[in-house]
Amino acid sequence: MNKIKIQYIIASFLQYAVWGAYLTSMGNYFGRVGMGDNISFFYASQGIAAIFMPYFIGLIADRYVQPQRLLGFCHAINGLAMLALYFIGSQYAQPNKLLFMSVYAIGITFYMPTLALISSTAFLSLSQKGIDTVKSFPIIRTFGTVGFIAMMWFVNCATIDDGTFFFTLQNNAHKFQYTHYQFGVSGILSLLLFIYCMFLPNCRKEVLPAKTLKEALGLDALHILKNRRMALFLFFSFTLGMLLQVTNGYAGPFLTSFKGVAEYANTFAANNATLLTSLSQMSEAICILFIPYLYKRFGIKTIMTVAMLAWAGRFGFFALGGPAFPAVILIILSSLVYGIAFDFFDVVGSIFIDKECDMSVRSSAQGLFILVVNGLGCSIGFPFASMVISHYCQWNEDGYLIGNWTSAWAVLSAFALVVAIIFMVTFKEKKA
Repeated sequence: MNKIKIQYIIASFLQYAVWGAYLTSMGNYFGRVGMGDNISFFYASQGIAAIFMPYFIGLIADRYVQPQRLLGFCHAINGLAMLALYFIGSQYAQPNKLLFMSVYAIGITFYMPTLALISSTAFLSLSQKGIDTVKSFPIIRTFGTVGFIAMMWFVNCATIDDGTFFFTLQNNAHKFQYTHYQFGVSGILSLLLFIYCMFLPNCRKEVLPAKTLKEALGLDALHILKNRRMALFLFFSFTLGMLLQVTNGYAGPFLTSFKGVAEYANTFAANNATLLTSLSQMSEAICILFIPYLYKRFGIKTIMTVAMLAWAGRFGFFALGGPAFPAVILIILSSLVYGIAFDFFDVVGSIFIDKECDMSVRSSAQGLFILVVNGLGCSIGFPFASMVISHYCQWNEDGYLIGNWTSAWAVLSAFALVVAIIFMVTFKEKKA
């Protein structure tokens, strides 16, 4: 395997391991420390951070600083913020909300642009080596998902009880998935990636100065919106972005809520929510490998349509599923469908942007894609989803989100289905 591919496989592994350490499990922690009603802030803040930061960090990477160095510096700041959250959580049984939120906001502000930056950096490096990005990038991205899964398993099973560290699948309130330790794990990984990035080779031969004020501000990347297909693609990416973080934020509390029901309190699903939802990322890793063939064979419209229908299925299976057999089979099916729902618009979207945009604005364009999906989509969509779920479910005194989950998931499933129908009617595939 080419050396540059190995280098970015390692970088991708660490990139998503940083996020996997807490993204799907922090909801359970917030419920236990009195911040359950604030989950919407933590996930929406990712969207707010992604509105401006990825674009302007991409601009800096395009014009002024070697992208891999900038990637490292962003992780240095994020890593310090995550470690700060760990120390705050270790000092207080119920941390000060404003302090915790503020530190988290700093960390996520510098983490979100790295999602676009690592993609554009990998694309640049592969292209300069004459390597086919459509074939090679999905493999690199797959190892990012492997890193995400590895950390989900780790925080699901890792436990410190009475000063003793061990792994367990049994019911234990001191598992990392319920505690502040998940942020400590994320911080350490982020600082490791910062160090690693300093040893990556330069991925751009020269830094081109901006010729106009428009270029200096990175506004030249916005011309892609003049293309109707690209504008529609970004709009529907926004609608899918509204759904992207919903199950990351609420799948854990959904499954863990069954611990508050005597009949299901000791089931595997209720006590290992993070591990069970990791099936979603395992499905994602497998689906990525099919993208090179599917993208060339079917094109962007078919793939995006399937992604939207998969989101409808994702929420629909959750609506009908439960922690005990046979209903748990539907939870598993929901996790398997997630791979299609996520990869077929997020990973394929990055490839589509790379193929459609000029080399001079690719980092900025990738940043614009992240802005639309993880920025506007998440910051608008997650509060909407939270309102839907809060209408049907409420946190109880034990930190469990109890209520009519079936109706909540059904509303979100119907939204995804409507979006899919509108997309099929309005988006036109580019003729060969």
